[in-house]
Amino acid sequence: MRAIWKGAVSFGLVSIGVKLYSATEEKDIRFHQVHREDGGRIRYKRTCSVCGEEVTYDDIAKGYDIGGGEMVILTDEDFADLPLTSSRAIDVLEFVPAEQVDPILYNKAYFLEPEGTATKPYVLLRDALIDSERVAIVKVALRQREQLATLRVREGVLLLNTMLWPDEIRTPDFGFLDEDLKVRPPELAMASSLIDSMTGEFEPDVFTDDYRAALQEVIDAKVEGREVVQPEEAEEAPAPAVDLMAALKASVDRARAARGEQPARGGGGGEPTPISSARSAQKAAEKKAAKAPAKKTTAKKTAEKKTAEKKTAAKKAEPAKKTAAKKAEPAKKTAARKTAPRKSA
Repeated sequence: MRAIWKGAVSFGLVSIGVKLYSATEEKDIRFHQVHREDGGRIRYKRTCSVCGEEVTYDDIAKGYDIGGGEMVILTDEDFADLPLTSSRAIDVLEFVPAEQVDPILYNKAYFLEPEGTATKPYVLLRDALIDSERVAIVKVALRQREQLATLRVREGVLLLNTMLWPDEIRTPDFGFLDEDLKVRPPELAMASSLIDSMTGEFEPDVFTDDYRAALQEVIDAKVEGREVVQPEEAEEAPAPAVDLMAALKASVDRARAARGEQPARGGGGGEPTPISSARSAQKAAEKKAAKAPAKKTTAKKTAEKKTAEKKTAAKKAEPAKKTAAKKAEPAKKTAARKTAPRKSA
């Protein structure tokens, strides 16, 4: 890598000499514009729209259009007098928790390397940032423009992230934000189930730029004079969902299948989703509530039946007792006569 900037990180009264390197690089395949017939490069001339003459770089200045066809011309001397803090300093303003910096503010990333004898204070600042779990908010002048940036640690190296200014972030103004749209709990539960089924650990190395690889294959085939191998066709984008719940359910099953799991379909195996569990619990409660009055009614009828049977048995037994008593009465009289002593003459 080649250093694109040299300066110093101003950390309180400590100054840390550093070199700046681009931390990222674009991998896009670039093309030149050429003449289709003979492959000649297409060149563009810088010409003046007023006089029509070709203009060299030395004669080009910056102009600001103020409207009405009027232009204010600014020279290098005008830019030299602008109030920049320093062209070679990274001033630490404050330290803040990393989660308080919205990622939308991040712009470009640069590695910082200690220069000369600055290794010890460099490592000190690095370890202090790690220990405090904070990032440094700094100001730096790059390419004649003052920028807000953060200093954080990545893989043991200080990383400078330039940032957009707050007024460069647009405010979203969309009609649906004013609509009173309600999401039903079953839909939210199914969406959460879909998120759970697609949850994993982020490993950036597993993602590739398929378009760039296919384009490089076309170029290589052209160079070698061989037939271009057509890449596999990508799946077509699904049509807009008509039934949201059905689309979510199908998405959950598809995600489970991709991970080698059983789809959570009705009547089959697989783990129940939050929505299916809620429905099962609701049905079980309804069945239980429906069975409870039935049990009470059955018990009541059984008790009434037993009481009626007892009364019937008592009524049947009463005449039998009376008959037995009548039959027993003459027998008692006869026995009494036999037992009584005879009078002597």
